[in-house]
Amino acid sequence: MAYRDLREWLSEVEGFGELKRIEGADWNLELSGITELTYREARRRPALLFDNIKDYPAGYRVLFGSVGSARRAALTLGVRLPQEPANEEPAIIDLVRAVRDRLSAFQRVVPTYVGEGPVTENVATGDEIDLYRFPIPFYHELDGGRYVGTGHAVITRDPDDGWVNLGTYRVMIVNKNTLALHINPGRHGALHRQKYFEKGQPCPVAISVGHDPLLFLTSIMPIPHGVSEYEYAGGFKGEPIEVMKGPVTGLPIPARAEIVIEGEYVPEMVPEGPFGEWCGYYANNSLNPVPEPIVRVKSVMYRTNPILHCAMPGLGCDYLDGSSSVKAALIWDQLERAGISDVKGVWCHESGGGNFLKIVSIKQRFPGHAKQAALVASQSRVGAYLNRYVVVVDEDIDPTNTKDVLWAMCTRSDPEKDIDILRRCWGSTADPLLPPGENVRTYNSVAVIDACRPFEWMKDFPPVAGYSPQLRETLMKKWGSVVLER
Repeated sequence: MAYRDLREWLSEVEGFGELKRIEGADWNLELSGITELTYREARRRPALLFDNIKDYPAGYRVLFGSVGSARRAALTLGVRLPQEPANEEPAIIDLVRAVRDRLSAFQRVVPTYVGEGPVTENVATGDEIDLYRFPIPFYHELDGGRYVGTGHAVITRDPDDGWVNLGTYRVMIVNKNTLALHINPGRHGALHRQKYFEKGQPCPVAISVGHDPLLFLTSIMPIPHGVSEYEYAGGFKGEPIEVMKGPVTGLPIPARAEIVIEGEYVPEMVPEGPFGEWCGYYANNSLNPVPEPIVRVKSVMYRTNPILHCAMPGLGCDYLDGSSSVKAALIWDQLERAGISDVKGVWCHESGGGNFLKIVSIKQRFPGHAKQAALVASQSRVGAYLNRYVVVVDEDIDPTNTKDVLWAMCTRSDPEKDIDILRRCWGSTADPLLPPGENVRTYNSVAVIDACRPFEWMKDFPPVAGYSPQLRETLMKKWGSVVLER
């Protein structure tokens, strides 16, 4: 049986040596700052579990970096990686392939209802509600407030057909019993909210914090309209997610979550933000707050000694090994479903937050094969959102190896012949290139780059001056432990 909740997940992660405990940090800038320092500059990138946080009792913990390594992402997604030495990080392309293999035989599993779960150990309602009882981080120096919502899931239901959606949208504390959520137009949670508002009704909402990291990954996946992320998570896990009926909203909530906040959206606007976003800049191209509807909190349920599960957006992003791998595997799947043959690998580059830059490796079979792959990847349901560049490389290039991808671009592509621009594509208000005052114009341009050997004279292209795969394997067996100091 797979781990059941965040606590069991942490036990497994600690068992294979990828959990680091840190005590005494400040919720104000230090929790996030230490995470950024780790994920931008450290050689090892463990999951970080903070305890004894300033102003809070021992046991009120905060987790960052849950899916920030291939091993932890594989554990979360229920996939197996090739056996590697304990002190060597698995190749990220192996994680993408493992997720791709899982998707090839994927079946959604509906959640199962239970009467109650550990999340009901403590319940606050009415005047007892105080969101500041939890060590919610203040992330970046220019932020407009403290954000409980980064590694969470916002749960809503379509009022017309009952479809339940889980989405990760930024959630700012306004006061002890009020929240403000920012959701980009077109996101499923925004569609649900708007339907309620158009009916003149408040929108029931639950916010789960500190659940199975798999629910976080699925809540940031581009799941098709009408499909619940609970079912997708159950498909990866191979067993149903345990949910219970929220006592205030009636929404299905993770029964083994650490914290669940229940309330209702109302069309009362308050300033939300600014907030340093995943792209490494501040959203809405300014440092001014934006008006957003509030959530009036009606109930807070939480486990004894709760754990906040957080995700670090910005330059020190701590979750891209997991999210980029899933996104890459989904694009790979969509390429093959569109009839693109001989795809050898896909990567959604971490420097672009998993969105701005996609790399596809193919074995060229016909003239135009590379361009076809680039165009499909660029406008697939998964790949289109705020996509800036798609690069297609030959099969000898590992798409996760930035150095080799840039080498292919420099030596195999001619800018005049091999770069095309697609205009008026799917953009976002998070785009740092939106000029001031153009928050409504969220179109985006995409460059597709053919960095493959020219197909018409591919066989006559100069040979690579480097070891062959066969020679590398021989060298690694004989000299790898000496050269790489394993």
